Amino acid sequence: MKVFLLFSGSGTMVVLTDRSQVDDQSFLAVLAGKGVEKFVAYEIPVPLARERYGHHFEKAEQELSADRPLRVLDYNGERAMRLFQFAELGAVVMHEPEGYTEQKSF
Repeated sequence: MKVFLLFSGSGTMVVLTDRSQVDDQSFLAVLAGKGVEKFVAYEIPVPLARERYGHHFEKAEQELSADRPLRVLDYNGERAMRLFQFAELGAVVMHEPEGYTEQKSF
């Protein structure tokens, strides 16, 4: 089980997953289904997320399953940023699908 703080074009969120890596193909497919394809992610230590989110974390953890490998702990980017200091987070992972970026003139 892993917890990730994700920064994407649609906003900041904290997610709980049963996948072992943020770049796991099945995890990426679930994120893409939610409209999140390009992102920057930081791993949050599970004990720290459990402590900060309390009962909400426990409920999300119970709802993880093979057909629901991702649970959103927090859609509120401002709250997520207040709950965790950068020094508490793991290494950064950047994901950008091949051919995702478009070049346009404004």
